[in-house]
Amino acid sequence: MGRVALLRLLRSQSRLISSTNALSGRDRYHHCRFGILPHAPSAKPNFNSVVPLTGSQRRWASKATTAKDDNKISIGPQRGETEEDEKDSGIVYYGPISSTIKKVKLLSLSTCCLSVSLGPVITFMTSPEMNVILKGGVASTVIFLSASTTAALHWFVSPYVHKLKWQPGSDTFEVEMLSWLATYLPRTLKFADIRLPETNRPFVTFKANGNFYFIDAEHCHNKALLAKLTPQKATHESAFKNL
Repeated sequence: MGRVALLRLLRSQSRLISSTNALSGRDRYHHCRFGILPHAPSAKPNFNSVVPLTGSQRRWASKATTAKDDNKISIGPQRGETEEDEKDSGIVYYGPISSTIKKVKLLSLSTCCLSVSLGPVITFMTSPEMNVILKGGVASTVIFLSASTTAALHWFVSPYVHKLKWQPGSDTFEVEMLSWLATYLPRTLKFADIRLPETNRPFVTFKANGNFYFIDAEHCHNKALLAKLTPQKATHESAFKNL
């Protein structure tokens, strides 16, 4: 009797398992037939991995744009620099090619230093059969040409005003000039010291305390200040006018 009961129990369990498998197979068949598939947990898209990639791409693009803008030869101050400087220190004028002049002057100074330091060494080491006096003449010529071009560039751009600070109503103003070593030098001037420049030198607006200064009139938006910085020639009336 015990064996018969055990066999009946096994048969009932096997029938239950087979019926369950048949139902699950029908459900899958119906899902596939009507185009509805169950979503597996591994098939879910992971959007979290996309967010860091997009952020990194944006950061890289912003850095690339900044580097590209810095490498360009800019005319005028950088973006945002004008408003900050005007609020903090009262700067009313910027030289439109100030950064370009500084870069060119740094390049000229570097080539001059290389020519002065390496020119004689290369001249005396390349041609051992050449006369010593001739080598000295070649080295001196190289040094003279390099130094003369650097001096000519400084003479040409020395009157250029890079920044001008002025408070309305004040009798003095401050300008920033470029030195021999391409560093900014501040100078304080008085409007009473401004004179008409009597020279054939190009790019000169006014003269003060024996030095020449140049202001780009198109980029000086303060017309009242520009009128003070550009003295006009005195018109001498004829002596026979009142006769």
